[in-house]
Amino acid sequence: MKFLNQIIAAIVLTFVIILGINKSSDYIYKVEAPKAVFNVETKIVSDDTLKKETGSIDIKALLAMGDVDHGKKVFSACKSCHSIKEGGGNKIGPALWAVLGRPLGAVEGYKYSKALVEFGGEWNFETMNLFLIKPKKYISGTKMSYAGLKSEKDRASVILYLNQYSSNPLQLP
Repeated sequence: MKFLNQIIAAIVLTFVIILGINKSSDYIYKVEAPKAVFNVETKIVSDDTLKKETGSIDIKALLAMGDVDHGKKVFSACKSCHSIKEGGGNKIGPALWAVLGRPLGAVEGYKYSKALVEFGGEWNFETMNLFLIKPKKYISGTKMSYAGLKSEKDRASVILYLNQYSSNPLQLP
């Protein structure tokens, strides 16, 4: 039993010594946090903020948050179901070449859900944003099983990325 007590005492003593060295070195070698060279004020704009300020989503402000390179990264999750190249065929989902600016449900050879065909309209920045938030909520009955993109930056980035894959991209607002 005496041997066990000595082992426990050695462990506790080692712990106390390490803790003491750590605290004393923090005191001796005090490092100040670096100061910012300049202050950049940022404002995070959420869909709720955009709706409150304008009564609807300000797509111009939303797209300003986007970045094509980030959109490429986010879109990589979509590649298993959608092709984006010109002449790319349909996969589980329709081909997305020149998707912005065309009517909903207009890709030849793809069997769309009845809900999407009846929904009508055109893919533009606003409709794509609303669809990407939560596809099944925007168009109830759609075949798209993707849960959606909650992040405004992710949605804006994907929309900008999709827009560049067209021979006639939409003019940004």
